[in-house]
Amino acid sequence: MRNEREMFDLILHVAKGDERVRGAWLNGSRANPNVPKDRWQDYDIVYLVKAMDSFLADHSWIDVFGERLMLQMPETMRDPLGDGRFTYLILLADGNRIDLTLVPAEKPGLLGEDSLTVPLLDKDGILPAFPENSDRDYWVKRPSELEFSSCCNNFWWCIQNVAKGLVRGELAYAMTMYHTVVREELHRLLNWYIGTGADFRVSPGKWGKFYQSHLPEEYYIQYEKTFSGPGFEEGWKAMEEMCRLFAGLAPQTAERLGYLYRKDEEEGMLRYLRWLKAGGRGEP
Repeated sequence: MRNEREMFDLILHVAKGDERVRGAWLNGSRANPNVPKDRWQDYDIVYLVKAMDSFLADHSWIDVFGERLMLQMPETMRDPLGDGRFTYLILLADGNRIDLTLVPAEKPGLLGEDSLTVPLLDKDGILPAFPENSDRDYWVKRPSELEFSSCCNNFWWCIQNVAKGLVRGELAYAMTMYHTVVREELHRLLNWYIGTGADFRVSPGKWGKFYQSHLPEEYYIQYEKTFSGPGFEEGWKAMEEMCRLFAGLAPQTAERLGYLYRKDEEEGMLRYLRWLKAGGRGEP
């Protein structure tokens, strides 16, 4: 596997040697000073190019990066609308991955102002003045009171769908609801809990990939238990663990935010879940 120095040397060699490429910069985790470095990180690269059509007329020009295991070109898939950019997602045979985006030089507005940007090459002195490199664009945003209350209400409301799917034997439905709708609300709460402890100057990472670094150990262990094993019994255990985690963190987060947490919604739904699990006889 080629190391970081070898990969950057190659990426810059290609850019410098092609007159059509006028600039290059790095985005993503390798541009983030707060992310621990490892060899699995992608190389998120942008080339500012002239004569975009000449690149797209023959995609074999990317062979210069090495033998590939797989290639994806999102703009060629499923009738995308596109905005003028073109991206190559390249998994190389040595294990490295390059996510290379071409931006036409005549559309400078597509450059954006991502705070995770490291300029690598500017042949014409035309690249904008990027902000100081940091992950601030990805910090948790403080929720409004409506956003917070809606998150809590939707978590408790939709957890019943998971439970009903489990008692009906509808595992696919129950787990899809659990891992999409309900877990998304849990992640919102976890992000806000983390944010309130850092003055909202922190990024928990995409889909919570840095939770282990930002949550107290006891809460992270509890979070791990929200992932279920196979079958209905394991599904119940994971769901109940998620309910306990949400019920433990929501009041703390509300207090830090200065908002109201509707404990009655939690208690009402937990009562209903116990009734369902016991067979649903009589009234909840």
